Amino acid sequence: MDATEGRVELDDLRETFGFLDDWEERYAYIIELGKTLPPMDEALKTEATKVRGCTSQVWMIGREFADGQGRPCLEIVADSDAHIVRGLIRILHILYSGRPKAEIAALPAETFLHDLGLDQHLSPSRRNGLFSMVERIRALAAA
Repeated sequence: MDATEGRVELDDLRETFGFLDDWEERYAYIIELGKTLPPMDEALKTEATKVRGCTSQVWMIGREFADGQGRPCLEIVADSDAHIVRGLIRILHILYSGRPKAEIAALPAETFLHDLGLDQHLSPSRRNGLFSMVERIRALAAA
């Protein structure tokens, strides 16, 4: 994914959230997003790849690759046993996956998630889990 493609997906996500009238529709959309999450090999779902701080089970790894300019980038590979959490992972996947590792720490995830209303409309445990996933992604990028 190049930077332009990522921006388009983020813009589409913002636009869709803006069109949906209520949070019941937005939750349904988040679940639908989860169905588009790229699959994760079952063999990668281990204790070592679990994200701590999530109520549901979440597994996440990062795969490094070089972009066309030779910069190290990070592909996020993740999954969950909960439908809505898979959708939240997909949102983070859109935000982070394929970006240069050096840019990931500077991405304003908290602002973006606030703009979507996720920080206010998720239960405290889901919100904590979401931000645990953000921290895991940042740690993977820093490694």
